[in-house]
Amino acid sequence: MAYEFAKVARNGRLTIITLNRPEVMNALHSPAHFELHRVFDEFANDPEQWIAIVTGAGDKAFCAGNDLKWQAAGGKRGWDTSGFGGLTTRFDCDKPIIAAVNGVAMGGGFEIALACDLIIAAENATFALPEPRVGLAALAGGLHRLPRQIGLKRAMGMILTGRHVPAREGFELGFVNDVVAPGQALAGAERWANLILQNGPMSIRASKQAIHRGLGVSLEQAIAEQFDYPAVRALAASEDYIEGPKAFAEKRPPQWKGR
Repeated sequence: MAYEFAKVARNGRLTIITLNRPEVMNALHSPAHFELHRVFDEFANDPEQWIAIVTGAGDKAFCAGNDLKWQAAGGKRGWDTSGFGGLTTRFDCDKPIIAAVNGVAMGGGFEIALACDLIIAAENATFALPEPRVGLAALAGGLHRLPRQIGLKRAMGMILTGRHVPAREGFELGFVNDVVAPGQALAGAERWANLILQNGPMSIRASKQAIHRGLGVSLEQAIAEQFDYPAVRALAASEDYIEGPKAFAEKRPPQWKGR
């Protein structure tokens, strides 16, 4: 399918989604949000695609957030049920999604990255939730994800000031997984994706689902309920559940089927 505001490429089991509005630093407007909803739906529903990377076109920005100029010119702000960029309220996707941040990740752009499972950042990447500087608030998930990922005081320090945080500090704070050379964010994300692809895809989905569902309840409840999670039940009933131990016993690489 051809898209106007995103580029989609597939490499084996890996889908690469590029936010494609470089003329406005990949800031997103309503038409882009609705298009990205369809893009991520397509990825989530494709049994042949196991991991996605999201990045930005050009070398200046991952995503500068909401397209305020488009909105100020009369554009009506809005997005589908999956949230900002088709991702920030997509809570039902158990496939891993990696953010390859190649420059500015501001406001909604940072919120997209925080909604991903991993963030791989180029050294020239910068992150911020600067909404208070223009009388807004980071209500596409940033106010809730950032404290959960780096702790309350550190998150408050970023949110209340709106300050820009470079990639290295993001790594130290804990929301960036890896910092790579400028221009290498996508390549770095692909290396991480390839490491994940060595593992059983059903195991990865069960692990992601168990982590996220477990965070919302007590430790005791999470451990007691985890075997009833849909992805965990699917793992236990899968061919891969048999293939993994069998391949280990036979001293050969497993042949994952994802079912």
